[in-house]
Amino acid sequence: MNTLNHFATPQLELLHRGKVRDSYRAPSGERLIVVTDRLSAFDSVLETPVAHKGAVLNGLAAFWFDKTRHIIPNHVISLLDPNVTLAQEAEPIRVEMIVRNYITGSMLRGYQKGQRTFSGVTVTDGLTKHQQFPEPIVTPTTKEESDREITPENLVSEGWVSAELYEKMRVKSLELFNFASQWMAERGIILVDTKYEFGLLDGELILIDEIHTPDSSRFWSAEDYAKNPEAVEQMDKEYVRQWLLQNKENGQYRRTLPAEVAQEASRRYLDIFARITGAPLPTGDETTTGGDVRTRLVGNLVRAGIMQDAWVNIVMGSPADKEHCQKIRSFFEGYNIFTQLRVTSAHKNGEAITGMAEVWNNSVEPGVIIAVAGLSNGLGGALAANVNVPVISCPPWKDFAELTANLNSSVIMPSATPNLTVVRPDNAAQAAVRALNLPRLREQLSQEIKATKAKLRAADAELRVL
Repeated sequence: MNTLNHFATPQLELLHRGKVRDSYRAPSGERLIVVTDRLSAFDSVLETPVAHKGAVLNGLAAFWFDKTRHIIPNHVISLLDPNVTLAQEAEPIRVEMIVRNYITGSMLRGYQKGQRTFSGVTVTDGLTKHQQFPEPIVTPTTKEESDREITPENLVSEGWVSAELYEKMRVKSLELFNFASQWMAERGIILVDTKYEFGLLDGELILIDEIHTPDSSRFWSAEDYAKNPEAVEQMDKEYVRQWLLQNKENGQYRRTLPAEVAQEASRRYLDIFARITGAPLPTGDETTTGGDVRTRLVGNLVRAGIMQDAWVNIVMGSPADKEHCQKIRSFFEGYNIFTQLRVTSAHKNGEAITGMAEVWNNSVEPGVIIAVAGLSNGLGGALAANVNVPVISCPPWKDFAELTANLNSSVIMPSATPNLTVVRPDNAAQAAVRALNLPRLREQLSQEIKATKAKLRAADAELRVL
């Protein structure tokens, strides 16, 4: 399937990698939120992504953020891509405001065990499975490594929020829930429960994270609920959860999904998007039309000025090689390629290569690595053996004797270490540009080749008549 399971790039600073969302620092300082197609269930991220899931979540959140601006401002600046939101950087409030209108899920399980008070809210005896409350209730939890129920009074006494701020969050949460409940009811959907997260921007309370998505909310079909409230099926990833429950291996949840299960999950996500918004997901046909998620995403981020369409990392074995690396870097001017200098020694801290390779190997845009190390050049080989992008060694040298030693260690490599070697810094840069193999670069190189040939013809014509 055509999916975005992982977003990585050496061009942006990673702020946080969550189960589904990856946050990066945009060049202008704002937060770039990339919603992937990863799916988490039972506190684990599955290895099988679900096509369109990220775009559905991001698109639905954007839809609701726009619809609820009259209730409370939010952090959204713009959607740069169906999977990417540019957001203002707010100070997050480490409290989840959970609004419930029916007894289900973890609350139902606690109720069936005799619990009657939830986050300070007491419910009556005699409630049945999936029964609606007289009115929605707010049951906050803390945002910690393991979230916990907490009363409003304890939120204040423990220093999570002030009493005044909590009351604002409570009121806004109920306003948001009631607005969305009415909207969905008109479309045959029940908003069962959901969570809201807030932040402070210049001292003002705003809405952040996501809102009314299948990952943050529980939806039921109003028609199915009317037929059999206790057997109503959730219109979200509960389908996948149930499959995992019914198909354990040796008592453990599976980490992968069969193709047909992933496809059905994708269909359900697309369906809930269309039912809520009244229109199909704009990119919902990418899997059938051959559109590539990564190509589209990179193109949109390039057009937005967030990144460039390719990168070259120049990795030196020692800071002593900085001048040589800067010389190589200078030859990339005019090609609009992101370049970066890195330092790691294959012999002294080779373990650092693993972390770097994680980014390089998963980058959404093409890249090339130039290794700069002399004498015993283990760096080029170590990089080539661990990355899935081209590696070009360009060893530093001051005279032919040093070149001979450095060149020998760069050229002779064991199997499965496809390290290329180029002596001249300008040629190393040119080789990297060609290895990127981007149409725009090939066109530019063709023009440069033509210009060189024209100069030679002009020189020949001039000197021939002397």
